[in-house]
Amino acid sequence: MVTHRIALIPGDGIGQEVTPAASRVLEAVGARHGISFSYDEFDWSCARYAEQDAMMPADGLDRIRHHDAVLLGAVGDPSVPDHVSLWGLLIPIRRSFRQYVNLRPVKVFDGVESPVRGAGAMDLVVVRENVEGEYSEVGGRFGRGFAEEMAVQESVFTRAGVERIADYAFRLAGRRRGHVTSATKSNGIVHTMPFWDEVVAEKALSFPDVTLHSEHIDALCAKVVLDPARFDVIVGSNLFGDILSDLTAAVAGSIGIAPSANINPERDFPSMFEPVHGSAPDIAGKGVANPLGAIWTAALMLDHLGHPDAAAEVERAIADVLATTPIRTPDLGGTASTGEFTSAVLDSLR
Repeated sequence: MVTHRIALIPGDGIGQEVTPAASRVLEAVGARHGISFSYDEFDWSCARYAEQDAMMPADGLDRIRHHDAVLLGAVGDPSVPDHVSLWGLLIPIRRSFRQYVNLRPVKVFDGVESPVRGAGAMDLVVVRENVEGEYSEVGGRFGRGFAEEMAVQESVFTRAGVERIADYAFRLAGRRRGHVTSATKSNGIVHTMPFWDEVVAEKALSFPDVTLHSEHIDALCAKVVLDPARFDVIVGSNLFGDILSDLTAAVAGSIGIAPSANINPERDFPSMFEPVHGSAPDIAGKGVANPLGAIWTAALMLDHLGHPDAAAEVERAIADVLATTPIRTPDLGGTASTGEFTSAVLDSLR
């Protein structure tokens, strides 16, 4: 029996509802594959911020530094500005643990209707640079309260940062269909994007079996909607990858089904796994949140922890429920509760 120690952060809103669903599936598939999980649960959230003026304690990173992985539900609440909640929890974890790969697989499952005609064959992965780029801390606010008030936000692209995310994307494409699309905007952003293009093109030379195509982000968004099945691996900067991953999830039928992984490929630190959907305060507490994103995220965690067969089994169970049963949560046009959908996945696993 292999035991993994997981830092569990349910967070806010529906995060409190979907993380138990993911844990139930992990326990079930783990029992079949000789894997067990021990959880250390942390109350880091906007609720904690309201009580203690901090999303997590000052030594929070040290508390989870030696776990095998971090499983997070969702972060965010209308009472706390988004930049406060994100920079108080998610971003410090991503950056301190050098989780420079944000991995977001997207596919249209049989039985799920995409709002986009012809999207049924879509099966792609967005590889987002996760720790630098447009989301840097460099900049500031000046002249607050005066007519000439201004804000400056600097994008930071390093050769090391672009090389390593490009390398990850090319290696991933080599195990898939062998095609990388690089998101850029070098016709309008004069320094960082040409630099991105140059470094990605240089890295492509080391992967002769993988084809590279560069697309400006505005045209790329249009093509993802018009012909999503053409794409294999899309690599983008922090901002572009963020936008594309939400767009592709919507094309797949619902952002509620989208998983993500924040990965430190060198495994010097734990990686963090979280569904894309956010805290969804409008439906929190109603028991109708779609747990699919969290369950698929758990499969990504299994794969990262060295259990690809168990991960594949979870994905097959998800696909089986969608393809062979009418069970759907409201975001997919159904009436099933979070628990009912989770039970259906567990039944398929059995």
